[in-house]
Amino acid sequence: MGRLEERVSDPLVSRDLIGRQSDEVLVEIERGAIRKFAEAVGDTTEACLRGELAPPTFPTTIRIPIPGVTYDLSRVLHGGQEYRFERPIRAGDRLRCRTRLQDVYQREGRLGAMTFLIIELEGRDENGERVFSGRSTVIVR
Repeated sequence: MGRLEERVSDPLVSRDLIGRQSDEVLVEIERGAIRKFAEAVGDTTEACLRGELAPPTFPTTIRIPIPGVTYDLSRVLHGGQEYRFERPIRAGDRLRCRTRLQDVYQREGRLGAMTFLIIELEGRDENGERVFSGRSTVIVR
């Protein structure tokens, strides 16, 4: 660990949990959910507003807890989000999704210790083909 990381003691989430993943969850993509999300994020793409194709950030709505990884949501900052798609997410898709703790580390900031969690999310179709993968950075103050 680097110097800044060494000064932070008593980590919020143990590094022993790196690699831990959730159970697989079946997520059914509904037309109404796509429409609501498109409206909420201001996506004016016609296919999204009709609820046929999900906007690129739609997987953000998929939240699957990882056993043993807990933190106070009132202390969370969004540190970043990225997605990779093999194909668009469509209304009627039945995706098998899973989250995984890819990394956790601590840093000292202006306001004190911060814990960074790197969480991966993956969605596969019913044939086991990957539809999307994502990575988010969660910062806990």
